[in-house]
Amino acid sequence: MREQLSWKVGGQQGEGMESTDKVFSRALSRLGYYLYSYRHVSSRILGGHANNKIRISTKPLRSTADDLDILVALDQETIDRNAQELHAGGIVIADEKWGPVLPDGISARLLPIPMTAIAVQAGSALFKNMAASGASWALLGLPMELFFEAIERQFAHKGEAVVLKNKQAAQAGADYALRLAGGSLPELQLAPADGKPKLFMIGNEAVGLGAIAAGCRFMAAYPITPATEIMEYMIKQVPRFGGTVIQTEDEIAAITMAIGANYGGVRAFTASAGPGLSLMLEGIGLSGMTETPVVIFDTQRGGPSTGLPTKQEQSDVMAAIHGTHGEIPLIVLAPSTVEECFYDTVEAFNLAERYQCPVIVLTDLQLAMGKQCADRLDFSRISIDRGKLLSDGDRRPLGAADAEANSGESFRRYELTADGISSRILPGTKSGIHHVTGVEHDPFGRASESADNRKRMMDKRMRKLKDFTITHPIDSDGGYENPDLLLIGMGSTRGVMDEARGRMEALGIKTKRIVVRQLHPFPVDALAASISQASRVLVVEHNATGQLASLIRLHYGIGIGSDDRLHSIVKYDGTVFMPAELTAACIGIYNEGRRDELNDRRKQGRHKR
Repeated sequence: MREQLSWKVGGQQGEGMESTDKVFSRALSRLGYYLYSYRHVSSRILGGHANNKIRISTKPLRSTADDLDILVALDQETIDRNAQELHAGGIVIADEKWGPVLPDGISARLLPIPMTAIAVQAGSALFKNMAASGASWALLGLPMELFFEAIERQFAHKGEAVVLKNKQAAQAGADYALRLAGGSLPELQLAPADGKPKLFMIGNEAVGLGAIAAGCRFMAAYPITPATEIMEYMIKQVPRFGGTVIQTEDEIAAITMAIGANYGGVRAFTASAGPGLSLMLEGIGLSGMTETPVVIFDTQRGGPSTGLPTKQEQSDVMAAIHGTHGEIPLIVLAPSTVEECFYDTVEAFNLAERYQCPVIVLTDLQLAMGKQCADRLDFSRISIDRGKLLSDGDRRPLGAADAEANSGESFRRYELTADGISSRILPGTKSGIHHVTGVEHDPFGRASESADNRKRMMDKRMRKLKDFTITHPIDSDGGYENPDLLLIGMGSTRGVMDEARGRMEALGIKTKRIVVRQLHPFPVDALAASISQASRVLVVEHNATGQLASLIRLHYGIGIGSDDRLHSIVKYDGTVFMPAELTAACIGIYNEGRRDELNDRRKQGRHKR
């Protein structure tokens, strides 16, 4: 019996594949299997090849599979593009309508099924996806009752007639596949799962849920792939809690609306991708100068410009950290799992209000749009920290003298404090009158170009994040104290690093894995010991210039001069790292290092003689 299995469905975008894999994966997650899904989407609304690959396992996993067991093809292009992933003995379930054929050299079993004809008999050609899913489910030898339950959950809102037609198509597809294959296929039979239903969600949904749990009640955003699903989730859910979403005319309006809402006392945020972040940078500077909290999500994608809007990349790191004009206190976080997307979203809102500064949360397309299974979230971990927010009953840090304030009841909004954080107050609160401006200002908010005042206010703002760190700025898997290879990454690379590490351990290579969750201020102390003890440091990231590696080089001096331990493993073609691909790259660097060490010892030996 199989501990894991990989399944992919492909066809033209707009053919309904999303509902196909939703029903299939939802039924599996209800059985207790762990799933990891990655979508390949065309950069068009309709048409163009698209597919979704789902990895199924009895154990937790966070990366896509190297190969493929079952390919469901709704057209010939799907076979031509994806058949090379099939291992020997893999299965291709294809629509008989267009006479599917396997490419030369592919030793897989082709099962042509009249999906379209079955669908038309059920009432519409649209149901061919359900015929394909039903066929897949039956070949795995799983009970159809559970599949029908998933169909009911998926289509109940469309009425009983639609549910029945989908069930009919699924059953017909299952029956035909079983007749064609001679029954379910033992080689595809999965070992039983734990039976505990799992959450199965994309990172964007976890972000939206985290925002609501954090008390956020307003979102302003402009639709952009791959961040749009955050806004769609909030549109559906936040009105239930008294909140609202505004689709703005552009990202400049989105960031300034979010800042204004936060100034008014409502927890608010915005979400975008790289091009939108670029438009927001002046607004982010306004947040830093006025010390108004705001949370920004950047779901990274292929750039620059429009670039690869539906493909994977992690190239906004330096833009997020250094993009604003001038210098402001700024926090940049990078979750690596759907659970962290949820918990780090809550933390981002707390940090923004505690430190009265912008917080940017960097995800990436693989994490944002790929579905992962997760155990139930622990809502008891959620707490709300609004920082130094005063209410009507609090004592005001008013001006020391009316003559100094020249305004009677002026509130010292930007009072100089030891920690750089001043008390803030909501508009309309008694004795809270103050001025807010994007120009440099004094403690009362009045514009000032005094050199002495400028230095005092800059020092005050920058003091906020002195020695700043979140509770868990890095995530380490433990590993060896003195590893041959230390793998460091961020975001969705966590899963593939874990898998590559396991394969290297089987070969006797000592390894350790660290994910950096706090990118700015960089958690220097948290990483120092691991870096100093490693023979080689391999930084894994999805960009061309090694941006995370550059941060590590900057803070530790590793990879400069005679210290050549730092290696950058990058990928920027829009596709995700595969476990075998990363493993091979790591082993290559390890073997190269061993050869260099051997040559050094030989040279030393000759020198001694």
